[in-house]
Amino acid sequence: MLTYKRSNTTLRTFKGRFYFISLPTWRERETEREMAFGFMEVELVKAKGLRDTDVFARMDPYVLLQYKGQERKSSVIHEGGRNPVWNEKFVFRVEYPGSGDQYKLNLVIMDKDVFSADDFVGQAAVYVKDLLAEGTEKGSAELRPHKYSVVRADQSYCGEIEVGITFTLKEQEYADDDDVGGWKESCF
Repeated sequence: MLTYKRSNTTLRTFKGRFYFISLPTWRERETEREMAFGFMEVELVKAKGLRDTDVFARMDPYVLLQYKGQERKSSVIHEGGRNPVWNEKFVFRVEYPGSGDQYKLNLVIMDKDVFSADDFVGQAAVYVKDLLAEGTEKGSAELRPHKYSVVRADQSYCGEIEVGITFTLKEQEYADDDDVGGWKESCF
C-alpha cells in the first residue's frame, strides 16, 4: 500500500487501485471533541496593597468576577481599605472546550461610592484553560489560593489579589430513566 498526503486529502493505493480520502481539518477535529460540562468554584480570599481611591476615608472595595458572559459580585467590605478580606466562594457554569478560546477569569476590583459612580481600583486575570483540561480528564482539578498582580488601566502594578479555583466535572444526567440499565424491560 502506498500513501501520499497533501493538505487534508490523502491518496492511497491498494491492490493497484487509487483512493482519495478526505481527512478532517484540525478545526473539525477540535469541534468533534466531546463537550464537557462542569462547575468552576472561585474562592476569593483577600487583596493586599491596593491603591486607595478615597481621599477622606478608607475605600469600600468589592470584586466583580467575570467568566465568559457570567458575572458575580462579592460583598462590599465597608472601610476595607487597601487590604480587604472577603473569604467568599462563587460558582460558574463551565463548558470545555466551549465557544471561543478565552478561558480567562477576570477579577475587577471596584470602590463603592455613595454619591458618585464607583471607582475602578484595578483588575487581574487568571487563565484557567489548563485547569479545565486537567479537570475534564481527571474529573476535577484545583488551583490552591495564589496571589495575582492587580493592574490599573495603564497596566501599572497596584497590589495583589488572592484567589483559589476548583473545577469539578458534572456527572452525566439521564433524561429518560427507562433507558438506564434496561432492567425495567426485563421479562423476569
